[in-house]
Amino acid sequence: MAKKTIESVDVAGKRVLVRVDFNVPLDGGAITDDRRIRSAIPTIKSITDRGGRAILMSHLGRPEGTGHEPQLCLRPVANRLAELLGKPVAFPSDDCTDEAAKAGVAAMADGDVLLLENLRFHKAEKDGDAAFASTLAGYGDVYVNDAFGTCHRSDASMVAVPEAMAGKPRVIGSLVATELRFLQDAIESPAKPFVVVLGGAKVSDKIGAISRLLPKADHIIVGGAMAYTFLKALGQDVGESRVEADRINDAKKMIEQAADLGAHLHLPVDHVCSTQFAAHSGDIEVFEDKIKPGYMGLDIGPRTQSNFASVIRDAKSVVWNGPMGVFEWTAFSVGTKQVAKAVAEATGKGAVTIVGGGDTAAAVEKFGLADQVSHVSTGGGASLAMLEGKALRAVDLLDNA
Repeated sequence: MAKKTIESVDVAGKRVLVRVDFNVPLDGGAITDDRRIRSAIPTIKSITDRGGRAILMSHLGRPEGTGHEPQLCLRPVANRLAELLGKPVAFPSDDCTDEAAKAGVAAMADGDVLLLENLRFHKAEKDGDAAFASTLAGYGDVYVNDAFGTCHRSDASMVAVPEAMAGKPRVIGSLVATELRFLQDAIESPAKPFVVVLGGAKVSDKIGAISRLLPKADHIIVGGAMAYTFLKALGQDVGESRVEADRINDAKKMIEQAADLGAHLHLPVDHVCSTQFAAHSGDIEVFEDKIKPGYMGLDIGPRTQSNFASVIRDAKSVVWNGPMGVFEWTAFSVGTKQVAKAVAEATGKGAVTIVGGGDTAAAVEKFGLADQVSHVSTGGGASLAMLEGKALRAVDLLDNA
């Protein structure tokens, strides 16, 4: 069901409470990647340009939930947002629910922007606490969910706050609207051939997505450490590569299911391996099929890179979630880079290509290809939940269009 968007609400003179995802990487208080802040700007400007008052709330990192932690303060985010907007962003307090925060909200004029302090300084945020949510809900006349990265969570700001604001407009922002459009279309009506590329460390993280997408996909490509559980299920020697022993039977079933459905399941045929899980030490070798004892697979090999890329280039729809190896380390980055290049080439030929957040988004950004794909999702867990067909309570309870 399509959801109402912020553009459909008259916000003039209203206090608009926006759940954003400003969970950005910090290094000594400096923001190292502001993509999530930039992603929220269209929604913020939609509110302020039409005379609304934008009250923003977010979490940052994983605080203990027992009070203020200076290293996870959102003040650097407020400063960066002010630079991007070209106007002040109020940051009234070190606590999102104290009297200073309430006074800051009360003092806002039309067109103003205010950022509340890190929600997770309160344990009540992760607990979905109703009393905490009620205080936050009191700040707003309109609720906006523009935090796709946390749409799969039941945090207070995602679920209990909009529940407490029943009877008031509860809508999605432009970022969430874009995410839902791309991901729903990709799953429900993909142009063929439809190629799903899955990587990362764990089969257990991707079982739901593989099971749901096998009947829809023409090709499923599996790389990253999770591929070794599949190869082990086929009886191959994988050396010291990471294997989820308790998922080998699941991998066998998926291999059989792919064969029954006529879907092409592509696994690595060669491997870049090392004797150590490290960036600059250990003996590195490429193995065809069998991996020698003492070695672990840390990237897909040259033949696999070529195989995967040729399948991706011919696609009309691509969904990619999870890297092909330890792309952060140069020696094991080539597989992920070649897949990213192939996805960009498919996009250039007219394919709709969606890169699922987290590590995959970081990879396409690192390789300078983020602007050469159709859509880079801001939420790894949320996009995976959608690929699995899970309901997103944080979205479902919002107003239908």
